[in-house]
Amino acid sequence: MHQYQANIAWERGQQVFTDNQYSRAHQWEFDGGLRVPASSSPLSVPLPMSEPGNVDPEEALVAALASCHMLFYLSFVAQRGYVLDRYQDLAVGIMDNNAQGKRAITRIHLRPHESYTGARQPDLQEREELHHRAHEQCYIANSIHAEVIIEIE
Repeated sequence: MHQYQANIAWERGQQVFTDNQYSRAHQWEFDGGLRVPASSSPLSVPLPMSEPGNVDPEEALVAALASCHMLFYLSFVAQRGYVLDRYQDLAVGIMDNNAQGKRAITRIHLRPHESYTGARQPDLQEREELHHRAHEQCYIANSIHAEVIIEIE
């Protein structure tokens, strides 16, 4: 068993709070000391209560899934002996009502684009198989109920 931890900190400061007009800006701090400015999404809580330059939980979920998928994919590609130079993914999460009628991230589209070097490179079928395997192994994908769609270029 593994345990992961994040310290989430928010302070009211001089804000009234009971008027529901308080800032949603806060900090995430991780075990290595990294601090990430966070906030609610301006799509959920309007400006100026949200801080659009900060990471919001919905973006973080999409990024966590895409990152987890990529890390497994990189490992599987290396195991097969291919030389991958670059991996980029413009991942998109879709907020909608789920089957129970609740707001949720219901779909996440991963759009990986890879660049390989060398005489031996995986064809589309093998890349699809490796992405499928990465999806099956990804801890984050195994933890959520959202549909994950992988659109390989």
